[in-house]
Amino acid sequence: MAQKKNVTFSDIAEYTHFSKTTISRYFNNPDSLTLENQAIISDALVKLNYKENKVARILANGKTEFIGIIIPSLYLHYFSEMLNQILSTYETFGYKFLVFVGNEKKEIEKQYIQELLAYKIEGLIILSHTIPSQSLAALSIPIVSIEREDEYICSVNTDNYMGGVQAAGLLASHNCDILIHINSPTAENIPTYGRIQGFLDVCEQHRLKHEILYREMKDNYESLKAQLNEIIDRLDCDYSGQKKGIFISNDTHANIFLNLLFRKHGRLPDDYLIVGFDNSPISREAVIPISTVGQQIDKIAFEAVSLLVEQMNERKKRKPVPLKKPVHKIIPPVLIRRETTER
Repeated sequence: MAQKKNVTFSDIAEYTHFSKTTISRYFNNPDSLTLENQAIISDALVKLNYKENKVARILANGKTEFIGIIIPSLYLHYFSEMLNQILSTYETFGYKFLVFVGNEKKEIEKQYIQELLAYKIEGLIILSHTIPSQSLAALSIPIVSIEREDEYICSVNTDNYMGGVQAAGLLASHNCDILIHINSPTAENIPTYGRIQGFLDVCEQHRLKHEILYREMKDNYESLKAQLNEIIDRLDCDYSGQKKGIFISNDTHANIFLNLLFRKHGRLPDDYLIVGFDNSPISREAVIPISTVGQQIDKIAFEAVSLLVEQMNERKKRKPVPLKKPVHKIIPPVLIRRETTER
């Protein structure tokens, strides 16, 4: 059986009685054609069973329809869920993604960026913290960041301050004797610092006894286990018999903390209340569902891709108008009460 011939621009031109130049404009700059002519060509593509040659189109116009993503790691459930939600936007926007996991190594991430640029990505979504936003802005491609320093680039972030207020307020409403926040040391220009500030402001405003425990939390279970076990032993000793409200900076660490309490006490002790942050799947799937400050991860992901696509589309216009300053979108968190506080 003879192989079926691929439909070419010449075939479409002959069928529609348009020139090959007009057919090319339909694919590369459809707005330059009338709606009537666009409809005629679109109908011809269906009738001729046209299958687009993506490689040829990339060579012709230099547009790859690729977006790069650099993510710090996939250890925290927040990052894996965020990546899942970003990838799901293909159905809406039609862009494909090239994903690199940086593991917090600056030089490696610089190499990843060069690799992505070599693939002619049209835009970049970055969650990693290692490269300053001023350096990223110099890349001269549309960039949107999520939950990182963002002075010179567009971003979509959770209202972390409100999240810290919600977490502290929930624990305070249960008349805890001491409120504890466990977090990594965080610079004030990082959006997640808002969780710390919101927690502090509630405690100081209402004169609540509180403490912040800073630990360099690594993406390694054995290291986390040792650090959190040390914290539990200290809390059991220093605040024995007192109701302890624990606000932990993310759901992955909150789940490990909960599991370690179970290993030590055989249950979640009555004098421990726990609130995490993210509403990643692990918070619902834990041995006891964990109360959490829910980042609306699906909305953050969608808004990040949407903001990036707006910038990429602007660049494709004959006379693009660049942004005068970065756009920063804030998504409100949603407090979710579960069994680690509602017992």
